[in-house]
Amino acid sequence: MGFAMDIRRQEPEEFRPRHRYFISAVIVIFLIFFVRLLYLQVIKGHELRFLSENNRIRLIKIPAVRGMIMDRKGRVLVDSRPAFNVMVTPEDVDDLKGFTQKLSRFLHLSPDEIAYKIEHRDPPPFQPVLIKRDISWEELSSLKTHRLDLPGVEIQIEPIRTYPYGNIASHVLGYVGEINKDELKENKKYQMGDWMGKYGVEMTWEEDLRGINGGRQVEVDAAGKEIRLLKEVPPVQGRPLYLTIDLDLQRYGEELLGKRSGAIIAMDPLTGEILAFCSSPSFQPAPFAEGISAQEWEKLASDPLHPLQNRGIQGLYPPGSVFKIVTSAAGLEEEVITSNTSFNCTGIYYLGKRGYQCWRAGGHGVTKFYRGVVESCDIYFYNVGERLGVERLSRYARGFGLGRPTGIDLPGEKAGLVPTEAWKQERLGVRWYTGETISLAIGQSYLLVTPLQVLNLMSAVANGGALLKPQIAKRVEDLDKKVVEEYPTEEIGRLPISPKTLEELRVALVGVTKEDSGTGRGARIDGMEVAGKTGTAQVVRLKGTGERPRAEDMPYELRDHAWFVAYVAAHTPLAVVVLVEHGGHGGAAAVPLAREMIKKYLSLRRGEK
Repeated sequence: MGFAMDIRRQEPEEFRPRHRYFISAVIVIFLIFFVRLLYLQVIKGHELRFLSENNRIRLIKIPAVRGMIMDRKGRVLVDSRPAFNVMVTPEDVDDLKGFTQKLSRFLHLSPDEIAYKIEHRDPPPFQPVLIKRDISWEELSSLKTHRLDLPGVEIQIEPIRTYPYGNIASHVLGYVGEINKDELKENKKYQMGDWMGKYGVEMTWEEDLRGINGGRQVEVDAAGKEIRLLKEVPPVQGRPLYLTIDLDLQRYGEELLGKRSGAIIAMDPLTGEILAFCSSPSFQPAPFAEGISAQEWEKLASDPLHPLQNRGIQGLYPPGSVFKIVTSAAGLEEEVITSNTSFNCTGIYYLGKRGYQCWRAGGHGVTKFYRGVVESCDIYFYNVGERLGVERLSRYARGFGLGRPTGIDLPGEKAGLVPTEAWKQERLGVRWYTGETISLAIGQSYLLVTPLQVLNLMSAVANGGALLKPQIAKRVEDLDKKVVEEYPTEEIGRLPISPKTLEELRVALVGVTKEDSGTGRGARIDGMEVAGKTGTAQVVRLKGTGERPRAEDMPYELRDHAWFVAYVAAHTPLAVVVLVEHGGHGGAAAVPLAREMIKKYLSLRRGEK
C-alpha cells in the first residue's frame, strides 16, 4: 500500500488534468449515444418501424372495374378496358439522374418530366408514383425487357372507361377523372390516384358504379423486386346501370342536330322516362378517362360554342311563343277570356304611344282563341297578358314548372327565371311596366327557361295535368343481375287548371299542326294526331315597327332561337322538344327536326331500324 501511494505521488502533476478530461469526454460520448438511442427507439420508433416494414412489405392497390352503363335495351354505352400504367417507388431509386435518363428512353418522356413527378409526389413513403398512364404495347414490351435495369419500376393494370359509340349521349353519360386533393378531403373512401365520376350519370351514380378496390400484400427485396405474395383481397366490380335512353333514337337525334347548336329531348309523357337527350355541340369523353391534358381542357373550356354545356338543362333561353301555352291556360282559367273571346289584330298593338308588333306584319284580323293559338297571333296574347297582369302570369308559369329545376338526376340543372314585380324591384331597383307584361305574355321580357322545362310542361298537358320528374335511369343491378334499385314514375306537381281548360288548350295545340294556317303544320304526320307549339325567341329587340329582317340577313349571334314542342298520344305516347340556337323561325328550323324524331320513334316501336 505504501508502494502504491509512492507511485501516485510520483505521477507528474501535468497528467492529472488530462486524465479528468478523458473521463469527461467518455461520459459525454456515452450520453450522446444514450440520447440518440432514446430518440430512435422511443420518439421515432413507430415511424422507423413503419418505414422498415414498408421497405420489406408493400401494399399494392388493385383498382376496381367500374360498372357498365347500358341503354334501356341493354346495349353497352360505357364499358372499361385494361390500361397499363408505369409506376415508380422513389425509395427504390438510388441514382435519380441516371434512372430518369434510362426510363425516358422507353416512355418518350423527358428526364426532367419524370424527375418532376418523382420529386413532387403526393403519396406517402413507399407508395408508387404514377409516371405515365395507358402506355402503348411497344412501351410495355421495352420496359418488360429492361426490367432488371430499372429498380423501383412496376406496371400497374388499371381499368379505364371506353365509349363504344364515341361522343353519343356524352352530356348524359358524363366523364370520370382522377380525384383531386379537395375532393379527397371530402371523400374518405378514396385514395390519391382513384378515379371518380365528375359529370353526368357517372357523377350521380358514382356510389353504385365505382366498385371497391382490392389489394395485394407482397414482400420485396432491397431493390424493390417482388419476392412473394403474402395476401390478396380481390376488388369488387361496380354495379351495372341501365338508362332510359334508347340508343337508336339518341343517335338519330344527334344526327338531326348535326353541327347546329341546340337540344333535342324526347320523353314518354306517361312515365317521365327520357328516351333521347341530345345536346349539341357535344364532346368526346374518352380523353377525360385517359387523363386529359391541361392543353386539351383549356381548348374545351375556352371554346366559344361551349361543348361541355348540357343545353337541355343548363342552357337558359327566352321561350318565345311556346310560352303562349301558359298564357292561354292562365287566361282561360282566370276567365279573362273564353274560347269565343276575339281581338282585332292589325299587326301592331299600341300601349300608349308605343307600338308592339305581331310577327305577321299585315296582322291576322279579328281572331278568336283557337285561331290565336294555331297561328300564334302576338296581338291576341298581348291582350290576354295585359288583362292577366304580371303576378298572375308568373304564378301560372311556376304552376307549369318554370322557374325551378325539374329534378332530373343530372348535375348542374338550372332553375331558369320567372320574373315578378318584386323580383325586378329587388334585382334592378326599378318598378315593373305594363309593356313588360305584354312581352312576358309571348315569352319574352326577363323570362328564361331550359328545354327540359318546356318539354316537361308539354308532357303534363299530354298526360292530363301531371308534372312528372324526368327519369334518366331505369334501374341498378348487382353482378348477379338482381335489381338493387328501380326508379318508378314520380309526380312532382299538377297543372293549376281545370279539365275544361286543359281540353280547350289541347284542341288548339292539335290545330297548330292540323290546320293549313298553323305555324307547326310541317310536323303533320299521316294517320297521327300531333299537338304542338312553335316559338321564335328574340335574342335582341329590334327598334321600329317595320317588318323584321330575314334570319339569313342578320349576323348569326343576333338571330332568333327556334323552338318547337310537341306530343303524340294514341298508343305510342311521346313528347319532344327542339331548340335550335339562332335558328330563326321555329316553324322552319325546329318543326322538321321534331317531325323526324316522332317518325323515327314510331318506326322503332314497329320494330324497324
